[in-house]
Amino acid sequence: MGTVPVTNVKGDSPLLNRRQILQRIGAASLAAGFVWTGDEVASARDLARAARVAAQPAAPYQPKFFTAHEWETVRVLVDLIIPRDERSGSATDAGVPEFMDFILSDEPRGAEDTPRQTAMRGGLAWIDLECQRRFDKTFVACADAERTALLDDISIPPPAPASSLETGPDETPALPALSHGRAFFASFRDLTATGFWTTKMGMADLQYMGNRYEAEWNGCPDEALKKLGVSYPGV
Repeated sequence: MGTVPVTNVKGDSPLLNRRQILQRIGAASLAAGFVWTGDEVASARDLARAARVAAQPAAPYQPKFFTAHEWETVRVLVDLIIPRDERSGSATDAGVPEFMDFILSDEPRGAEDTPRQTAMRGGLAWIDLECQRRFDKTFVACADAERTALLDDISIPPPAPASSLETGPDETPALPALSHGRAFFASFRDLTATGFWTTKMGMADLQYMGNRYEAEWNGCPDEALKKLGVSYPGV
């Protein structure tokens, strides 16, 4: 207990303890979160779509950024956030894990992870560490009820910024036990939603029809005008 294996970008598997994991996610996720430009999102969406079209049953998609264990964790986690229902497929059906992998692997890869890569690796490691603490197993190995219990605890909004909290004996912010997990999950959930609702499946789920040609325009409907409390001049 107290450590969890996390494969780094070089492929080896150091053991990170709770303090190291909190340092990684605290240094990146709380400060920056997962924020990408519209162009980055569009590029990752298109690459993910192409990869899914090219993938064959005998040769499934191989992640470029995520380790094998992280990939499995991401696939379980995104489907808990957006599961399959009668209206549409799940996040994995829409290619959200591939979207995340492309948007993260597009980051510059140097001696150290970028803040966004660090936030993702640290956050996934935190989830495993918390599951190890509670249930003595990783998130993927947990039962559905155990996963739900953890996600219920970290799905509420993150607490106030660290600067407004008291300082502990070692001069580090005395953060509530789950604050790092809540900050990570809020960003991860947003990224999952971005990946899902920018796909054809996600747009269909929203019943988004886009711009449509109207052969004849007779003005704003009366019902809409009444709701807005306005009227055409002279009417």
